[in-house]
Amino acid sequence: MEITCQRCHQTVEEGKAFCPSCGLPQLVYTAETTEGQGQPERWTEAARDASVVDWKPAIRAAIVFAVPAGLLSSGLSPLSFFGLFWMAAAAAWTVVVYVRGQHPAWITTGAGARIGLVTGLMAVWLAFSLSGGKLFVQRYMLHQATQIDSEWATLVTMSQQMTAQWSASLSSADAAQAQTLRKQMQDFMLSPWGHAGFEVFGFVFNAVLFLFFAVGGGAVGARLIARARRPQL
Repeated sequence: MEITCQRCHQTVEEGKAFCPSCGLPQLVYTAETTEGQGQPERWTEAARDASVVDWKPAIRAAIVFAVPAGLLSSGLSPLSFFGLFWMAAAAAWTVVVYVRGQHPAWITTGAGARIGLVTGLMAVWLAFSLSGGKLFVQRYMLHQATQIDSEWATLVTMSQQMTAQWSASLSSADAAQAQTLRKQMQDFMLSPWGHAGFEVFGFVFNAVLFLFFAVGGGAVGARLIARARRPQL
């Protein structure tokens, strides 16, 4: 008699303690009977909870995809503009590779999100280490500090011009106060501490965005795998 899973209705080989498709534990009975009643056999294999992550293979898969994602998202890459896409794609592929070698043949979205977070942390660390190293080399080893500061001053001037256009519609008293605040902000942004502070803020803001997309990519990857392997009833 063919044995099917109670959850996904896929065929389960005789003697197996869990479904190879969804991981649901199965009741296995021996062919021998005692006084006309079958006796349940003890499980011979452990069923894996789909919400639990086996971190050793998960980290190996994460390294494989986090390294190229970090390189492509760093300041060394001309494709760093697509950093959010690289992070999400790396996390999704990490989940796919991880699931292929696991039982059950799918994981929950929460487990996928956790794998995505780990992948994102690795990729973000690599991306910003390379970006920071590039800035250090340019400023202190290639002596491009003047060029870097000039580009930053141009950005500050452009932002101040935009603010000035907005404050032009204010009353004279408010406009004078806005001009004073604008001058103080400009002086701070052009100072070494201000420049460094805005660079750090940019790194942190981008890191949060990268991690958010990595977590989302891992969750979406797990969701798509579960949907693709869901039986058609």
